[in-house]
Amino acid sequence: MKTKILSIICLISMSLSSYTTLETPTRIVFFGDSITQAGVGKTGYITKMAEMLGAQGLASKYELIGAGIGGNKIYDLYLRHEEDVIAKKPTIVIIYVGINDVWHKTTSRTGTDPDKFEKFYSALIKRLQKYNIQVVICTPTVIGEKFDASNENDGDLNAYSNIIRKIATDNQCKLIDLRKAFLSYEEKNNIENKASGILTTDRVHLNEVGNQFLAETMWETIKKL
Repeated sequence: MKTKILSIICLISMSLSSYTTLETPTRIVFFGDSITQAGVGKTGYITKMAEMLGAQGLASKYELIGAGIGGNKIYDLYLRHEEDVIAKKPTIVIIYVGINDVWHKTTSRTGTDPDKFEKFYSALIKRLQKYNIQVVICTPTVIGEKFDASNENDGDLNAYSNIIRKIATDNQCKLIDLRKAFLSYEEKNNIENKASGILTTDRVHLNEVGNQFLAETMWETIKKL
């Protein structure tokens, strides 16, 4: 009799354990600047991704958390990663930063030099990986939507994107190449070669179409993790 009771208890425990595992959502923190800060808004890319997951019946499988602050550069993310990422105990963190590191060079001369950018970025990844967090990193998108390489910051954006691609390889991280995706979209859809109004409102911050495109582009990688 005791053996039967113990067997039943073991079966119940195993069933509850399996149920808990199945129902525990994958927690994803999106770590970045103002684009990510706006990402949790009504038409932001994190909200758009949540809507996509809901439409696919996947809402219960993922928990999406925005951790964006306007004006942030890579060293800002490094300084706040413990409170804004590690403390939230995510399964995955998506790092999307770099636009201000480039843009602020020309707007306020407070950008980030390439060598410092690479050092802070690599140090941040190593810190997160110590906690067994899967790190996914993104190249920056656009500062100006002209597709013919005539935007003022295109050269630096391409250079910093190459740095991020190298960082991904060196640190064995998944890469979401947003720079490549956005340039391809602009070439196909920005027929009049406009500086803004296709995916952005002001050459940088995304409109609703841009947020939807960003969500879809990110999801293509996230769903395979």
